[in-house]
Amino acid sequence: MVNTTIKTTKSQEVFAAAQNLMPGGVSSPVRAFKSVGGQPIVFDRVKGAYIWDVDGNKYIDYVGTWGPAICGHAHPEVIAALHEALEKGTSFGAPSTLENVLAEMVIDAVPSIEMVRFVNSGTEACMGVLRLMRAFTNRDKIIKFEGCYHGHADTFLVKAGSGVATLGLPDSPGVPKAATSTTLTAPFNDLESVKALFEENRDEIAGVILEPVVGNAGFIAPDAGFLEGLRELTHEYGALLVFDEVMTGFRIAYGGAQEKFGVTPDLTTLGKVIGGGLPVGAYGGRRDIMSMVAPAGPVYQAGTLSGNPLAMTAGIKTLELLQKPGTYDYLERITKKLADGLLQIAKETGHAACGGQISAMFGLFFTSGPVHNYEDAKKSDTAKFGRFHRGMLERGVYLAPSQFEAGFTSFAHTEEDIEQTLAVARDVMSSL
Repeated sequence: MVNTTIKTTKSQEVFAAAQNLMPGGVSSPVRAFKSVGGQPIVFDRVKGAYIWDVDGNKYIDYVGTWGPAICGHAHPEVIAALHEALEKGTSFGAPSTLENVLAEMVIDAVPSIEMVRFVNSGTEACMGVLRLMRAFTNRDKIIKFEGCYHGHADTFLVKAGSGVATLGLPDSPGVPKAATSTTLTAPFNDLESVKALFEENRDEIAGVILEPVVGNAGFIAPDAGFLEGLRELTHEYGALLVFDEVMTGFRIAYGGAQEKFGVTPDLTTLGKVIGGGLPVGAYGGRRDIMSMVAPAGPVYQAGTLSGNPLAMTAGIKTLELLQKPGTYDYLERITKKLADGLLQIAKETGHAACGGQISAMFGLFFTSGPVHNYEDAKKSDTAKFGRFHRGMLERGVYLAPSQFEAGFTSFAHTEEDIEQTLAVARDVMSSL
């Protein structure tokens, strides 16, 4: 059994100092552990499926730097490629052949993408695709789904997930009403509500954007026919369909959710995995739409560090590793063992719970469920999740510090890691 008396003295000292230096002591809100209680651990290093904090404690990691570490942390082949790239410089601010290589890999893999633009983050990718779909359709309104998170741009901070959900912020101060007046929202998995919005706003809606598998309100899979229905509705009303695959891209299948479910959107946003752990984002889609992006067209978007050689190098090597035979079969097997095991333990220890997984992405809600959308997710016992999270952490298992975040595995996780995690979970749930 994992040590249940982990000491985090140094973490506490570092975090206490950080709170005088950065808002909340962090550079991104959910890291502060506000919704699960206690203080965060401060990382020192990562390797494979594990992390070590500044006190020297080792944890099995199911956050994976929020998704990018699908090969495991600091994979030796990725690190070696980065060492070689570093010798040539960290940033060019100019074209390099590495951009061509990664662009070709992305275009070959993702069904919807005929051309791609690299940016620096998922937020930036969603900002770019928003401007593009409005320009292409000459319409201003968009439809997003409650609990789906597409970055912190003003337009998207309406009933958003991720840290906004975690902190209980329905919107954000500082966002003017004008910025969100063209954002329409619907419940995830509710086609009728989407159709009603199209009927009420005929010829005004530029497009629909969604996480095809929600990861920012906890793990929520699409109901049968939902994605297909959105594809039909957008065709019918002359709008674009955008899949935000920042989280699902190259994770639930090599070609993302659109490959997994056989539904091809008009535009796609990517991030996380395609940077191999370095800051990166991308958006792409049909050639006729992407040709509107500057300098080929009039839709302006730029970035000094976009396509930088380090991110491109890490992304190329990561995608090469994912192409090895059996990778996704292995990810599916170990993640299913983990997700099914957690649900079985919850049942045996008397806790209402539901959840699931697709490939290397999973979730667990402390509610009887089923969870079809964000409103269902909010019925979860978040206090119980906080106690569960703390118990797992104290026993050496690092989970996302929010009921409203998906978990991630990597092909660095072993069968033994999963078995150890389930043994810890049984111990914790028995004491909740």
